[in-house]
Amino acid sequence: MTIQALQTQDQLLLNRRFGMLQIDGGNSMKPKLFSLLALVALFGATLILNSCGGSPAGCPVCGTDKNGTIGLIDVMYVPEHNPNGEPGGPFNIFDISWVDPVNRLYYVSDRIGLDVPVFSTTSDIALWAIGGDNSIAEAGNNASSCWVDGTTGETIPPITTAQGNYTRFGCKTNTFRLPGFFGPNGHFGGFVGGQCCASRSNNLNPLSGPNGLEVSGDGNFLFAGNGSSAMFVFDLLPMISSGYASGPLLTAVIPTGTSPDYDGPTGVTGCMASANGRAFSDPSCGDLRGDEIATTGSVVTFPQDGSSRYLVSIINGDPGLPFVSIIDVTGVVTRGANAPAGATPAQIDQLAHCLPYAPFTTAGSQPPFSPGGTGTTFTANYASCILGQIYYDNALPTDNTVLVDENNGFACPDPSLQFYGTPGNPGPPVPSGASGDAAGFNPAVSCHHGPMLRNSAPGTPTNGIYCPTATSFTDCFGAFAPAGLGGMIYYPATNSFLLTNGNATTDITVGSIDVINPLTPITVGGATQYVPTITNSFPIYNCMPTGLNLGPGTDVMVACADHDGRAFSPNTVIINGTTGQVLATINNVGFVDETWYNPGDNNYYLGARDMPSGPVLGVINAGTREWLQNVPTNGNAHSVAADPKNNHIFVPLPSGGQNCETIAADGCVGVYAAQ
Repeated sequence: MTIQALQTQDQLLLNRRFGMLQIDGGNSMKPKLFSLLALVALFGATLILNSCGGSPAGCPVCGTDKNGTIGLIDVMYVPEHNPNGEPGGPFNIFDISWVDPVNRLYYVSDRIGLDVPVFSTTSDIALWAIGGDNSIAEAGNNASSCWVDGTTGETIPPITTAQGNYTRFGCKTNTFRLPGFFGPNGHFGGFVGGQCCASRSNNLNPLSGPNGLEVSGDGNFLFAGNGSSAMFVFDLLPMISSGYASGPLLTAVIPTGTSPDYDGPTGVTGCMASANGRAFSDPSCGDLRGDEIATTGSVVTFPQDGSSRYLVSIINGDPGLPFVSIIDVTGVVTRGANAPAGATPAQIDQLAHCLPYAPFTTAGSQPPFSPGGTGTTFTANYASCILGQIYYDNALPTDNTVLVDENNGFACPDPSLQFYGTPGNPGPPVPSGASGDAAGFNPAVSCHHGPMLRNSAPGTPTNGIYCPTATSFTDCFGAFAPAGLGGMIYYPATNSFLLTNGNATTDITVGSIDVINPLTPITVGGATQYVPTITNSFPIYNCMPTGLNLGPGTDVMVACADHDGRAFSPNTVIINGTTGQVLATINNVGFVDETWYNPGDNNYYLGARDMPSGPVLGVINAGTREWLQNVPTNGNAHSVAADPKNNHIFVPLPSGGQNCETIAADGCVGVYAAQ
């Protein structure tokens, strides 16, 4: 190859590697290229960085699918981030990320950009940023529209709070209006972000968003949790089919609890104050954020009742009164194709968009909580696809044979806050969750409590063991979750969800993996109904479990945060997901938040941001259950996902350190691969 050809090839490589996407008003995406001097200065460093063996000829940043040392091979610029603080500042606050192997796309929760950037996993270039009117990228010109029925005008209602106020962090439809200039335009208002505070150390994490992410197995839908106690479902086909010239459609908004009162007269000022030592106890906190998500990935046939369903699990409320919701989104992902014969258009719409039982129309109707109400009457109007909710509220005893388990003296749902009122007269309890008896306005929705656990001496092998029956606190006690609930997975072997609880007992060394049967048969009015309940709990000691991943066969990797009131030695645990038996304990990596299993190279990857020696990307061989490597990262690098087709591993990296190379001050997504 000639010198000129080599120079041309290297310049193209650098243009691709260091190109920064800028989005103009016409929605076209143009690379912002470095100057020639910058290219010359980076030329030598790039050759050194990419000189490792094993990559395909002519593509030094492609990595290899062969076994080898994992290392950084590329960096991805996240749209509209810079070190100057305008408009968004560095890419420093983010959460869960996800790879869609069907369309070869990578998604990441960007709380500073107030969006979900979408990258190609083959070119390492940002293609779109999913967001709302408040998005930093494109100044909101990339806002998704909310679904609307073109014939009837029916659409997704806006989100209201217990204080009777609309919040912009949902759909701006129908009668939506905030004082000043916020009016209805049919758009998604946007994600909450981390905008209430600056750095993570000051950030009100339980009120933030976007949070949990997952893409359906066919690559057509994105599920995202937000700080407005809701889960959003985006139909991705408009974005993908347009070649990323337009955004996806927000096809469902599913409130799982009471939204914080972001846009009320005083906003969340009271909530922020109560975060300092009062566990988010102010009424304006609501049910905090919708966070971790797990789905069945596709429509699954459940042996419990023989039905075929697409289910989603999402948690709320950390560290307040956490609960988990099980939601049937079969109608959403099939676009209403599962509607029964003879269903009316309105019934099909309700299925396809998970509308409230009494949905809005253009003429308006009863919202979930009446805006401008007096605070004395709440008319529950739950999303019609919520199967049930499970509260971790120390309830004992529990009864999984009833629809709403409140005969034990524990309300379900359990309202822990008081509504606004006057001094000495705080008003009625703030509504919590989206379950329980709705007083006839819509059908009662299943509500249950967390598991009962064996009450033994701290540190003994029986402490925290599942206790299916109990008559007193002498035998068992009701589980609680002072550190909040964590990661979840759908576990096909038992057609159940597995959920981590970092601190399940008064002994802070005991956490658990709880088993949720989403379709437990109960009898209601002489008929069988199928609802979510806890059916088992596996104790995990000296770990504080956070993330979960389904590995080969029945193996489940349990990531350990290794701290909460005390610090444990770094460890990661692999269990049998059916029995809870511990199969391996790995002491080379721990202090982990989020994890990923990559079937392409049969490795687990762990975002170990809190390792005492510094943050690392941990690598464990899933076949041998042995640790392979810790790759240094930086800062708050706690999220990870991998493309199983090219075995590239994607790790969001905050600003600072050397991993983001020339854009270290901006922050980036690091791309790692075997070399």
